[in-house]
Amino acid sequence: MKKKIIRMSAIALFFAMNSYAQEQESEQLNEVVVSDSKFALSKEKSGKVIVKITANDLKQKSGQSLAAVLSTVAGVEINGNQSRNGKDLGIYIRGGRNHQVLILIDGVPVTDASGISLSYDLRLLPIEQIESIEIMKGASSTLYGSGAATGVINITLKKAAKKAIAGNAYVNMGTQTTAKNPNYNVQDFSQGFVVNGGGKKVNYFASLNSTETTGISEAKPVNSNTEFEKDGFSRINSVIKIGIKSTERFSVDFFANYDKLKNDFDSGSFADDLNNYSASRQFRAGFTPKYKYNKGEFVVNAAGNVIERDNFSFNSLFLAKSRSVNVDAFNKYEFSSQLFLVTGAQFQFHEMSNTSQYDAITTDVAKFNMIDPYATAVYNSDFGLNLNAGLRYNIHSKYGNNLVYNINPSFNLSSNLKLLASYSTAFVAPSLYQLYSPYGDLNLAPENDVTTEFGFDWSVLNKKLVINAVGFQREETDAIGFDLVTYKYFNVLGKNKVQGFETMIGYSFTDKIKFNANYTFTELEKQSRVLNPKQKVNANVDIQATSRLALNFSYQFVSTRYVEFTTYPAPTFDPVLNVDFLKDYQLINTNIRYELIKNRLNLFGAVDNILDKDFVESRGYATRGRNFKIGMNFLF
Repeated sequence: MKKKIIRMSAIALFFAMNSYAQEQESEQLNEVVVSDSKFALSKEKSGKVIVKITANDLKQKSGQSLAAVLSTVAGVEINGNQSRNGKDLGIYIRGGRNHQVLILIDGVPVTDASGISLSYDLRLLPIEQIESIEIMKGASSTLYGSGAATGVINITLKKAAKKAIAGNAYVNMGTQTTAKNPNYNVQDFSQGFVVNGGGKKVNYFASLNSTETTGISEAKPVNSNTEFEKDGFSRINSVIKIGIKSTERFSVDFFANYDKLKNDFDSGSFADDLNNYSASRQFRAGFTPKYKYNKGEFVVNAAGNVIERDNFSFNSLFLAKSRSVNVDAFNKYEFSSQLFLVTGAQFQFHEMSNTSQYDAITTDVAKFNMIDPYATAVYNSDFGLNLNAGLRYNIHSKYGNNLVYNINPSFNLSSNLKLLASYSTAFVAPSLYQLYSPYGDLNLAPENDVTTEFGFDWSVLNKKLVINAVGFQREETDAIGFDLVTYKYFNVLGKNKVQGFETMIGYSFTDKIKFNANYTFTELEKQSRVLNPKQKVNANVDIQATSRLALNFSYQFVSTRYVEFTTYPAPTFDPVLNVDFLKDYQLINTNIRYELIKNRLNLFGAVDNILDKDFVESRGYATRGRNFKIGMNFLF
């Protein structure tokens, strides 16, 4: 084990010494990002190493899910992405957990108020609807409020084309099988179409996507000779967007989407069940008016969602419903070409209800709201100094007033080298489920998080070669944990510390051959150790063989992970807490893309887990072996 860890560390060091670059996650310094100021800002002037996954990056990973793509980012682990389609996902950024990660879609926070951690279910969103993704790591509550403690995942959906009518239709199909037990029948189907377009004043976008998968049991049998039932997963997604630009200064965008998900699941690790299922229905709608004036821009992001969930397990039906409203009004005022100020106020309202044969929670009880005024100043000097500093005053209906702040200086020593540092705080309120469910505790205190970062971003050889590295330390106070013996949520005593570093490296050999890699080291303790790998490596090579043919090869190493679980030994059957370590694993994937008819018909083929490695991602649950997928996309 130690030899493997040392070997992987040596590989990562070799990459760094040879100065390879990370194109996907460390785009050239003139790239524009929005996550650290809510407005477009040259990456050269940003004090963060913001990971941007572009439309071209998503094309290179054709056939992969959103969770699998995110899990290749330095500092990010999506547990469950290697399991069967439909497995619940754990989102871990820098040793954090789901409730510490905020997800935005088109700038609007998305949540499930009835969920365990108030976090959004990434399984609801098909990757085919996505244009780009930004990942900003570190405490970000100053701009984005409660929940943005370890990072923000900012997803931008596809937009309307500039011509009157355009669109595409796609069909993908593939296998869904475990390692060493191949069944290469086609059991994974996804399809969809998009129609969009517009003129000078009005644009429109409409999309419909569906997925159906079977072939793998969620749980893994203890005995390889035992066969468990295959669990199915299906999803339907639709979205409609309309944009109106009445003048050069004023525009407004409207959206509405409906998502439906059905998923079979088992009774737990190593435990099959023939009847368990969950079903989710989500409706989201909102609008975003924007007004530009001589010195700035005023924006309102307003949205609401309703989620209904049915969960049948242990011969009992659990019904949950939630409603959330989010209104974020903010203004950018430019004092000069070097200084602008973002001021705003955000209102959030969340409520939930659920019923089962054992308990019932009503919306009269399970609800809270927050009102947060905030301000962030961004200064970009003409001598290299950049400064981003801000504060937010959180007014919570249950937890009173909380102040969070950040300061993020950076300095461009040259056009190719930037030094950066940041100190930021975050506030995470317990979810409604953690407070009001039978497993909750009304006396839970909110988490308080502090993140410190130091790093650099360096490019040479006309920006063909890019290297960046960030060292970080996080401290959680009153971290929210779950006791596997009492089955209750609680606040962890003392401070929970996480520290580590991330390096992202890569090199463009030519404009047709590009290599990128990243390495993450995270020193974990207490609650954050669960399922978080101490070391992780990703590497990727993309080759544009001809004007129409492209190849991609990727590699991933995930180190040993710590896990806790409960057993009930005879004769007393009292709960006993156990610990285990899941063995490290390595995966190699590839895909090939071909433009059969120029600007009309694209084909791809993908092979995941080429070596058919049998590994454990979550204790007692199945993982995918070697699988194949093909697809076609027709544009019109």
